[in-house]
Amino acid sequence: MSLTIDPPADTRSPDRNGIRRLWLRQLAHYPANGPRGLYLAITVLVAVFLYYALYTQGAVATQIIEHYHFSFTAFVFVSVIGNAIGAFASLFAGLTDRWGRANLVVVGVLAVALIALLGLPNAPGKAGFTVMYSVLCFVEGIVLVATPALVRDFSPQVGRGLAMGFWTLGPVLGSLTVTSVSSNTLDEHPDWRFQFYVCGVVGLVMFVVALVGLRELAPALRDQLMVSMRDRALIEARAAGIDPEQASAGSWRRVLKPNVIGPAFAISTFLLLYYILVGFAVVYFATVHGYSEARANAVANWYWISNAIALVVAGALSDHFRVRKPFMVVGMAISVVGNILFALSTTDPDTGYYAIAFYFVLSAAGSGIAYVAWMAAFTETVEKHSPAATATGLAIWGWILRVVVSVALILFTFALPATSVLVDKGTRVEHIVTAHPKEVAVLSAIDPATSAALARNPEDTAALSRALGQVAAEQGATATEAAAVSTAVRERSRELATAQAIDPDTLKALQQDPPDGTAIGAALADIVKELGVPQPTAVELLTRLGDPDVKADLALVQKYGAVLTSAEAAIPPDDLAYLGAHGTEVADAQKDNPSQWQNWWWVCVAGQIVFVPFIFLLTGRWSPRLAREDERVHEAMVEREMAALQQARSAATATATSGGSPEPTAGSQPAP
Repeated sequence: MSLTIDPPADTRSPDRNGIRRLWLRQLAHYPANGPRGLYLAITVLVAVFLYYALYTQGAVATQIIEHYHFSFTAFVFVSVIGNAIGAFASLFAGLTDRWGRANLVVVGVLAVALIALLGLPNAPGKAGFTVMYSVLCFVEGIVLVATPALVRDFSPQVGRGLAMGFWTLGPVLGSLTVTSVSSNTLDEHPDWRFQFYVCGVVGLVMFVVALVGLRELAPALRDQLMVSMRDRALIEARAAGIDPEQASAGSWRRVLKPNVIGPAFAISTFLLLYYILVGFAVVYFATVHGYSEARANAVANWYWISNAIALVVAGALSDHFRVRKPFMVVGMAISVVGNILFALSTTDPDTGYYAIAFYFVLSAAGSGIAYVAWMAAFTETVEKHSPAATATGLAIWGWILRVVVSVALILFTFALPATSVLVDKGTRVEHIVTAHPKEVAVLSAIDPATSAALARNPEDTAALSRALGQVAAEQGATATEAAAVSTAVRERSRELATAQAIDPDTLKALQQDPPDGTAIGAALADIVKELGVPQPTAVELLTRLGDPDVKADLALVQKYGAVLTSAEAAIPPDDLAYLGAHGTEVADAQKDNPSQWQNWWWVCVAGQIVFVPFIFLLTGRWSPRLAREDERVHEAMVEREMAALQQARSAATATATSGGSPEPTAGSQPAP
């Protein structure tokens, strides 16, 4: 069947190839597959870059925290603030139904590139870094809506799954880009700023590509429902009779529906694990498994690569079978299994790198299958209410997603106090331990209560007795010898005081030659002076030091006392004080941290299960057979409407030829 349609007026300047082309981007005709694929590809690349920029800070989170002296809680709240701002930016982006999408995206790319290249690496302090990141999140909140809206505009429902699969590669490939770049460059370029410099340069290149190549449909074209490419002629025929202002009027009222709001909330809880991994995977692997930043990003690559593959494959299969809901259920089930295994591994110290990688593959593949099917079904559900309100519906989703993530991050800080301790104080404690491993091992052998008692009163006999017994045990002494040390400190306190009163060189001379008169005289003088006793008492105390049993006990105490004294002397006073104040706290946090992370992973699993009942609210069939039947019915409707338009055109032509008044043509009024 052939049909000649008067095209709608071109809204662009006649200078189609001039400089005005850089901002007059609307297409008056629905593009053929080649240009359409190019526009979709640019949109996906833009999304990849923007999420690359958004997630870069997660790859070097520990360095940023240390550089700006953020507490872990304060650093999390940087993300909370950013997500909250991004939420309201998403609502603002709903206006792209009226204003268009492409120019907003192009300007956003330039803004993000400059923030990454110049702003974040040179932020003057905590406040400056927070402001820069918040601006980045504001732009991302707009693009979160504008880019999937562009993808929807250029993809009929029959190909929507694959198209959304490629769009959702944006966040995933953005994450993969972050981990790939960081895991391959951090060793050679350890400064965290380098990661942002690379990102900024990539962003400037992407800005040029988007500036030159990105286009969008004219409102009259994008405000219609398009099931397949067969609808192209009908879409263009209808476009001349559509008033964009009227079509977009009341957009919020049209899409504020339970089957839009409910599924938007459900997918937000479903993605909780994803968002925590994006921001805090490095922190998790560093504090739980002791991975370096490069190794943590390397294991995260398994998640992002698996997720990316699943998105595209599941999107294509969903289009082939013409259904979305079964893919959501299957994907959710696979992802939950992977997440449960991952959660269980958190408290198992024997879990290896490749075991975690396998759990990530399951989790990410299932998540990708479910998410791409959801994106396609959600946009189709919004279209069912109003094709002209696509961006508005996506704005509702973007707002809910960011609010849920913000609330989750606040709860996250309360759920993981041990991580806060390890990030805030563990780094310095680790540096002290690394610099003085043997000495710290000696001091760590003393229980916290005993250490505190000795800090208050170094002469506390009971505390010293316990401390030297514990030091002896740490040094490999038998239980009998360790007990003997403790007993000696308690029972030989007077003799110990006498020995400590004598100058060490004098005491050494007496031990080597007990009859040495000079040494005896010096020793008696020291005892009288230091202990404030008369000469006869000093003689008695010095005589006691010559008793063989006393000498043996004092030698034992001196042996392990020297170990303790040497350990304390080797560590700088500030570090020693810091270790005494926070060493036990950090040690306790290291014990509690895995179980606290595990509890949070269970919350993420619960969020995915919450997703299930909301699947039923979305539009679309469960059965491929019924879905194909719906498609045949739609194609028959298109054929009928096209035939009616052809008949109307023929009648109008005949009337014009006979000299009568022409009847309205199909291009001059909206189709029923």
